[in-house]
Amino acid sequence: MEVVVGIDLGTTNSCVATVKGGIPTVIVNKGGFTTTPSMVAVSGSGKYLVGHLAKRQVLTNPANTVYAAKRLIGRKWDAPEVAKMRDRSPYELVEGPRGDIRARLRGRVYSLPEISAFILREMKLIAELHLEAPVEKAVITVPAY
Repeated sequence: MEVVVGIDLGTTNSCVATVKGGIPTVIVNKGGFTTTPSMVAVSGSGKYLVGHLAKRQVLTNPANTVYAAKRLIGRKWDAPEVAKMRDRSPYELVEGPRGDIRARLRGRVYSLPEISAFILREMKLIAELHLEAPVEKAVITVPAY
């Protein structure tokens, strides 16, 4: 039987759920939490950290820790609300080739959908560890705006 999960890719936190016996069940992560911070960091050694591990980097490695990326996806570099975030962001935001917004972490530029992909991959891993089966299908929430 194929395993299908639902993923809520949130601006602040994300979570993953499945249906067991007709009942939706939120899956806990390795730390026992039902939500995982929607954060990605690149450590000094170049290792990618996602979720709670990335959240720990906010104080010690803020220039290389991305959060709230979802808030900027689809926005243009010159938009007023983007200018405000650029001024306040501890990590470097750069303009992409199509006027989109990207993040520079440890010298490498990442698109914001790429940052979201790190989070989605983590949600998939959380589900696979819990369910002890490969996840090949998912329903991902989409904001109403």
